[in-house]
Amino acid sequence: MRRTAAWSLVLLVAACSSSGSGTATPTPTSGIAGVVLTTGLSHKHVTKRVDYPTHPPVGGPHWPPRAFDVYGWMACAVYTEPVVDEFAVHSLEHGAVWVTYQPSLPAAGVAQLQQLAGIRPDYVLVSPYPGQTSPVEVTAWGAQLAVTDPTDVRLAQFTRTYAGGGQGGELGADCAHGSTVAQAQAALAKATG
Repeated sequence: MRRTAAWSLVLLVAACSSSGSGTATPTPTSGIAGVVLTTGLSHKHVTKRVDYPTHPPVGGPHWPPRAFDVYGWMACAVYTEPVVDEFAVHSLEHGAVWVTYQPSLPAAGVAQLQQLAGIRPDYVLVSPYPGQTSPVEVTAWGAQLAVTDPTDVRLAQFTRTYAGGGQGGELGADCAHGSTVAQAQAALAKATG
């Protein structure tokens, strides 16, 4: 049993390490009204800021699995401050759903969104996202839904559909034990400073 677990870990690390080489990613599918799907996203690892075409990003270049002494993905959790895009995108690759909201969203709406983390705690990030155009967005690798109402039933449907899924190409990869906001910010500052 231990040998199988160890080999699984080795294969997982190898998959993430090689993802910059053009590894095929399953195409996300959705029967949820309003979901926008994006294909052809890069899995390249970078240690710099990325100018993503969408905010929040739906995938693309992201922080490597381990650089500057931190894990390259955000720990899936509920955050009260913005997270680092390059780390959150790596979480998306691992199968996370990223729930974002405008910082001006009323507290009751934020509380409603925080409940979505309970659907699959190890694979859901919740954070404010300054500058996003819609009050609420849910994002998975290659899939995004923007809504105006934090009680919209499609938010939970999207989270159930994608959280922990293989749409990022790394089904079963860890999302629970990634970096904190402070760790991600410090690593990015070291890399770009």
